[in-house]
Amino acid sequence: MTRDGVFEAPGRINLIGEHTDYNDGFVLPIALPHVVRVTAARRDDGVLRLSSRQASGVTEIRVVDLVPGAVTGWAAYVAGVVWALREEGHPIGGFGLLVDGQVPLGAGLSSSAALESATALAVTELSGVSLERRALARIAQRAENEFVGMPCGIMDQSASLLARERHALLLDTRSMETEHIPFDLAPVGLTLLVVDTKAPHRLVDGEYAARRRDCHRAAELLGVPALRDLDGAEQDLPDRLRRRVRHVVTENERVARVADLLRADRVREIGPLLTESHVSLRDDYEVTVPELDVAVEALLGAGALGARMTGGGFGGCVIALVEETAVEVCTEAVEVAFAGSGFAKPECWTAVAAAGARRADHVSAV
Repeated sequence: MTRDGVFEAPGRINLIGEHTDYNDGFVLPIALPHVVRVTAARRDDGVLRLSSRQASGVTEIRVVDLVPGAVTGWAAYVAGVVWALREEGHPIGGFGLLVDGQVPLGAGLSSSAALESATALAVTELSGVSLERRALARIAQRAENEFVGMPCGIMDQSASLLARERHALLLDTRSMETEHIPFDLAPVGLTLLVVDTKAPHRLVDGEYAARRRDCHRAAELLGVPALRDLDGAEQDLPDRLRRRVRHVVTENERVARVADLLRADRVREIGPLLTESHVSLRDDYEVTVPELDVAVEALLGAGALGARMTGGGFGGCVIALVEETAVEVCTEAVEVAFAGSGFAKPECWTAVAAAGARRADHVSAV
């Protein structure tokens, strides 16, 4: 067993299915080339020593002292993984872990899940603990839910750990069944344009939790385990809950339709479904902000085949399916629209479907 190594895990973009993962629904993410890299070395003193190239200071704590609340900030996502593994009986001892992140922070691209996934892969492999990757995803989710205190679903960690290059990951978040569906746009002259709106996340944690409560309350009132179990989108509920239900049910249907189109090599036809998803997120789930809506409108006006917000909402990124020849026009349209609205200049770039978490080359000990 080696004592040190470098491990990396990617951020993700969700093509469609936002907010269905905590309703036992279906999602269709891809992994990004942007990664979080963890350089790890085992320690014999039972101490967890955490540092980051993007943050000052060092966090040190004995692994036996790990409890929720004992570590805060970015280091909590790392310490939480070690805590969750130990809580489930796995013999994880002391480690020195140095983090270097390339996933844009605050953009809704799951830098936290990438950090958790790289950490989980590093400390289990170097400790001689063999866990299937779906189990690692559950460990990472538990770390974020119980140690960090963020009530996220399982999609982000699954995408980071399970994704394949040039494929989208169709994930049933109830059964954890997966299907890798080809998603390679270049051969058909298309690209996935990402617009980081730079919009500050507004009340995102509280609003995210509120949407979860709405969905759980609606399922309770309708007598179903989760909203995916409903036969139809229109239900006899108070207006707010009825709209939440309509979004989740129709979004699951859109995920299935997009997956079918990708299987049939009809990728251009997914564009309108992306746009339908954004409209539903805006009107029924109410998780967009003006920057996201302006970006989508500008992209569609410039010829994008479809566009939607991605991530938890209330800020972050928009994705658009565009012809390769239209990337420059679409980018300029967004920049002009943002300038005219008084928004900060967005950052636009193209994305491809990358591989999931992996071990990189060996380096000297931390």
